[in-house]
Amino acid sequence: MSWPKGPMKYNAAIAIELPRFKARHYEITLDDRTISTQAMLIAVSNGRSYGGGMLVCPDADITDGLFDVMVLHPISKLEFAKVFPRVFKGTHVTHPAVEIVRSRKVSISAKAVAYADGERIGQLPISAECVSGALLSWTP
Repeated sequence: MSWPKGPMKYNAAIAIELPRFKARHYEITLDDRTISTQAMLIAVSNGRSYGGGMLVCPDADITDGLFDVMVLHPISKLEFAKVFPRVFKGTHVTHPAVEIVRSRKVSISAKAVAYADGERIGQLPISAECVSGALLSWTP
């Protein structure tokens, strides 16, 4: 999408996708267990926000060596529309359909497409490992 610009682009994309948005079955393999569940959305994050400032995993810590994995279990489209605005403050995590787990390694399998930073990267399965201390940075 070339329009709108900024955070509104994500809101427009949600509005376009919402009519087709439905739960799928996922197998989520973590360090210590496998979760077999229906979910509408799964986000694997090392940081707190993405997508124009959405605090999808508001308690994620880029220095802890763990991914925060947010699972949105099935809800109605009306409920999704009501809860979605809360993602900009990170308060969506208190909704009973939202589950957050932490893990160093994550693998996700489903008949679904994976996206990374808003870009389609291909069909699942996908695996990721959070490597603590792998990124060295300098700050003044």
